[in-house]
Amino acid sequence: MSTNTDALKTNLGEAGSHLKQAAVAAGDALKGAASAAGGEMKLGKAQMKSELADGALAGLTAAEHLGSATGEQVDVLMEKGRDLIDSAAELIRERPLAAFGAAFAAGWIISKLGRSDK
Repeated sequence: MSTNTDALKTNLGEAGSHLKQAAVAAGDALKGAASAAGGEMKLGKAQMKSELADGALAGLTAAEHLGSATGEQVDVLMEKGRDLIDSAAELIRERPLAAFGAAFAAGWIISKLGRSDK
């Protein structure tokens, strides 16, 4: 004959068993989450390294082009300087007296500034 005490013991044992299984399932879930998080961390680390490497390569490539780009800019500036000299020479040919007067006045002003007592 089954008594209420026996039924209570049986039900408490079954409840304990279910709680134990729940704890095991929670532990497995945590282990799985930690493992997944670890995998995501490894993947993120690999992606970060890849992006840093790509950035370094792009920087090195830019540095390689720096010399050529600087040379191009110097060439452009030299060409502009030649154009300016050519324009000045043409102006001197067209108006020699005005050019001589401007040069003389500029020289006179510079000499006065250089000799002034301070």
